[in-house]
Amino acid sequence: MHKNGRMKIKETIKEHIINNKKEYIIVTLIFIIGIFIGVMFINNTKDAEYDTLKNYIVDFMNKFESIRNLDNLQLLRESIFNNIILACLIWFFGTTVIGIPVVFGIVLYRGFCLGYTISSFISVLGISKGLGFIFSSLFLQNILFIPAIIAIAVSGFKLYKSITKDRRKDNIKLEIVRHIIFSLLMLIVLCFSSVIEIFISNNILKSLIKYFLI
Repeated sequence: MHKNGRMKIKETIKEHIINNKKEYIIVTLIFIIGIFIGVMFINNTKDAEYDTLKNYIVDFMNKFESIRNLDNLQLLRESIFNNIILACLIWFFGTTVIGIPVVFGIVLYRGFCLGYTISSFISVLGISKGLGFIFSSLFLQNILFIPAIIAIAVSGFKLYKSITKDRRKDNIKLEIVRHIIFSLLMLIVLCFSSVIEIFISNNILKSLIKYFLI
């Protein structure tokens, strides 16, 4: 039964992607544009702002390296809570016709944050150390996090298009229920990304942090 449940989830996600290819392309492009903006923002940072950024990153790494025991449960609660808030925001605005631009804005912002973070560490640590830091601290959880966020946004986009095409109450109720169920599935994926972040990525970073220190 457990295996059948997993197969149904995989089939649901696969079917959702196939049926909404155009929407996935649009939302993914918005995310990529956000990454590009974040990278360009760092590349155009002035000297004073760069020094502040460098000091922040060096201070963060020194503090992280000095921590002997991470409170993984507390960090996990915070990570899951933040992901729930993010998912709920995308879900909520996705259920309103006027909220779709906000959904796109959230996706753009998340892309910007990722691009800003990647570019910041590469700029301060250099290409080899910067990429090493990014892969050890961000890569694994984002394999789940990024597709899940994009999928919730696409689900909201699909709901918006369905409602604008067919405003019958029965259709609206059906599409909202579908949106809720799919968003809950993606929320589970986001929780898994939090587990990976706290129990795997943080431990990898903890063991390698001394190699990244300037």
